[in-house]
Amino acid sequence: MFDNPFSMVVAIVLITAIAGVLRAKYKAEQGIVEDGNGEPRRLVDPDAGRMREEIKQLKDRIAVLERIATDKSNRLEDEIEALRDKTHS
Repeated sequence: MFDNPFSMVVAIVLITAIAGVLRAKYKAEQGIVEDGNGEPRRLVDPDAGRMREEIKQLKDRIAVLERIATDKSNRLEDEIEALRDKTHS
């Protein structure tokens, strides 16, 4: 099969191409891609956990604000008036 130089060159190119595909597949499975400059970059954001926690806290705060805004018992208004009375006395 490799009795002439042309078949050896084809075999080397084929082996190199297969190795490149396997390396790219492995990196993709690990969440690593190469940018335009050939530098490896992670697809997974290391701050994702922190950002999820911050979003959860913000949602909780929005829920409290919604509850305050839709309070029909005037409790909030009474508390504000009580605070005004304390500052004026």
